[in-house]
Amino acid sequence: MTLDEILGRATKEKWATGHFNVSNLEQMRVVCRVAKELGSPAIIGTSEGERKHIGLLEAVALRDAFRKEFGIPVFLNADHTKSVGAAKTAIDAGYDSIHIDLSAEPFDDNVRATAEVVAYARARDGAISVEGELGYLRGDSKIQKEKIVIRPEDLTRPEEARAFTHRTGVNRFAPAVGNIHGISSDEPALDIDRIKAIRHLLPETVSLVLHAGSGVPLEQIHAAIDAGIANIHINTDIRVAFVGGLREAIEAHPEETTPYKLFPEAEEAMAKVIREKLYAFGAADRV
Repeated sequence: MTLDEILGRATKEKWATGHFNVSNLEQMRVVCRVAKELGSPAIIGTSEGERKHIGLLEAVALRDAFRKEFGIPVFLNADHTKSVGAAKTAIDAGYDSIHIDLSAEPFDDNVRATAEVVAYARARDGAISVEGELGYLRGDSKIQKEKIVIRPEDLTRPEEARAFTHRTGVNRFAPAVGNIHGISSDEPALDIDRIKAIRHLLPETVSLVLHAGSGVPLEQIHAAIDAGIANIHINTDIRVAFVGGLREAIEAHPEETTPYKLFPEAEEAMAKVIREKLYAFGAADRV
């Protein structure tokens, strides 16, 4: 089953897949282990920084290994890829999915470059899923100490979303609908009506993605899924959990010098968050 087929099912059946960013082998195994436990597909993201740390070929090899070990669909996404060149490099390395994020560029430049990535992916392997983005997501993948103010011009206009998807041919579309990267000092307020309007105007073959799902209240998550969101990205929540668990392990065992003996607490803290998210998204028992 391809990623697009799974996301198509999620859209029709009103649930969402989880997308979890990782930066090492241990975190990737946790995502796959919990997905296997719950009967969910495992979608793993690596940003450009995370790919630089892990290695493109290494990440692809780990994906293949975990597919064999856990016997579930495991997909690897090149998250927030900021250039056509970097996108093509990830495609050539064997990634299943590319998120080409040129949302900071003018509309026509974004369309032209995203369409180039789509064409390159199709020529390489028709099963590769490409995601484009339109609108401006503020914040960073960390705990924000200040309030993040979202301006009306940051938000994705439904008519532009329709034009963008038709002109680029993307498989997935990521809008700005009140979501922010990281965990803000105040709760995000998703524009559910905007999500509905975008979903109404997009082709059925294009799945909607919600980035920056960390810190979003559960009732808003459910409303977003009901409005048409099929894939939700989580990063900061699991980063905070993993590092918190690791700090506790180091404090509890200050004389320990074997790194892998310090990881179990961090892994379990991360697993707890992933488990909660997949249940909240309705992703359990889907494979």
